[in-house]
Amino acid sequence: MAAIESILAIDVGGDSLKMAEFSYPPEGGMVLEKFAFTEFGGDLKEEQLLDALGQAFKSTIDENGFRSKKIHLSLSGQSAFIKIVKLPSVGEDENKVRQLVEYEAKQNVPFSMDEVVWDYQLRRNPDDETEIEVMFVVIKNEIISEITKVIEEVGREVVLIEVAPTSCYNAARANEIGDNDCEMILNIGGRCSSLVFIDSGRFFVRTIPIAGHSVTQQISKEFGIPFADAEELKRRHGFVALGGAYEEPDSEVAATVSKIVRNVMTRLHGEINRSINVYRSQHNGKKPSKLYLAGGSSVMAFTPRFFAEKLRIPVEYFNPFQVVSISESIDKNELSEVAHMFSEVIGLGLRHATVCPIEISLMPELLKKYHEFRAKIPYFYASAISLVLCLLIMFWAVGTMLSFDQERVKMARREVNQTGSLLSDVKTATNKLNRHKKQYDEASSILLQRGQWVDLLDALQASLPDQTWLTKVTASSDASDEGSGSAAGPEGAPFGGGFLPIFRTPGKHGEGGSQSRQSSEINWLQVEGHSWEGGQNVSYEEQFKENMVKDPFFTDSKDEIRTVFFLPARGNNNVTTFKMEVKLKTPIKK
Repeated sequence: MAAIESILAIDVGGDSLKMAEFSYPPEGGMVLEKFAFTEFGGDLKEEQLLDALGQAFKSTIDENGFRSKKIHLSLSGQSAFIKIVKLPSVGEDENKVRQLVEYEAKQNVPFSMDEVVWDYQLRRNPDDETEIEVMFVVIKNEIISEITKVIEEVGREVVLIEVAPTSCYNAARANEIGDNDCEMILNIGGRCSSLVFIDSGRFFVRTIPIAGHSVTQQISKEFGIPFADAEELKRRHGFVALGGAYEEPDSEVAATVSKIVRNVMTRLHGEINRSINVYRSQHNGKKPSKLYLAGGSSVMAFTPRFFAEKLRIPVEYFNPFQVVSISESIDKNELSEVAHMFSEVIGLGLRHATVCPIEISLMPELLKKYHEFRAKIPYFYASAISLVLCLLIMFWAVGTMLSFDQERVKMARREVNQTGSLLSDVKTATNKLNRHKKQYDEASSILLQRGQWVDLLDALQASLPDQTWLTKVTASSDASDEGSGSAAGPEGAPFGGGFLPIFRTPGKHGEGGSQSRQSSEINWLQVEGHSWEGGQNVSYEEQFKENMVKDPFFTDSKDEIRTVFFLPARGNNNVTTFKMEVKLKTPIKK
């Protein structure tokens, strides 16, 4: 079942507190659950009123058992500055309207904007939609902060602040007052009176500093008695003298008091007339057709008759409870005695139940931020608890992971030790494999050379021209230093250089007595042989060179085939002798 919402509406008057606790059932409507009326102040000075208000508030809360923590608060019109200003036409641009409103506020508010809390509401003239008026409501920061401090010291939260005239107007509109004609509500309080015009949706208010205290002060002055005694005298004998041919009361005191009351009411009537003239002339308002009375000082006898005779319009008391359901626990007779003072309280309650014609809010920015912070406090607690839980879960998770990781480290160490042992075995086997592989490669190289030399000799044989034969083949890493084509000595003399017979072991003395150069590769071959010319003018040595250049075993360049020695045929001998060095295309390892 949904919880029933409730608020505590408080109207702070000049010398009294009106409280009412309203509940709002889910099915709709507004129910008055409790109410209270408390007077305080008397003839106290302004600086003493705050202490008296605090004591009255706390005692009223305790005695009546109000439960609601949320407070809707209205302050006396005497504490506020209310003004209505016409705006020039700026179209429908909200930004321009707001800028114009702020400018008008600075021009019309008689205080520094830093010292006040203010709000405004735009209104359109029902007879001329293009005409816009703005209503400013301004109140000093210190007044709000002092009163809200008193309220929040007892654990209550102020969620709405407005002024008594606007609350009264909202209650009147809810009770269908002023829907068709211009009607007025005169709230005669303790220290001031508020005259509210309700004219087919239009609003105008004037606060008049003539009220119940004015009567009491005149009685105190006339009789020379203290203020408290004068107040008691007013309550016992006070009524509005009828004047004219009416017979005065037998009591001289009552007759004097009634004349004082009439004089004050006459002054109040004069202010009402001036207010009507201002409203009609400056705001194009209609002539009022009816007056409703409210406030504690309006109940003096013959007050409705006095104003009816003076204004020549019907006058009656305002009953704001027509739109409120009354709880069965409430004493209706007790409520009827103070009903005329609760119009502002009803207006405050309506602000929670529905959208009202005037929605002024005078909550200071600092108080709004404080309430926003307080509203977030449960979330802060929840966040803190969540953070602690997260830390605990994280601590548990870290501990679990640590244990798990420690176990994994132990397992990893065992695996590392086993792997290290296997790795040592693998290294030993790898070294053994490398040794065997080296031996195998050496044997393979030797076997490969066996075929290379056979192929090389076959290539030499294939390159030999006809009528040419070889007598000697030697091998070397480098070419010899012998000059090309020069004779080395007598026929049959041995050749110089570092060439060794290809069938001898490198490093030993070869033919001609020279020692081979130490190298791991054979790059040059030295061939010796003869050719038979047979009386033909043919150079078999050149053909030999050309054939070797074409063969893939030998160099591609004839410059790398050198004739070291050449002995031409002599006399009748047709045999030539030659010695050549040829570079191998691919070296042969020794």
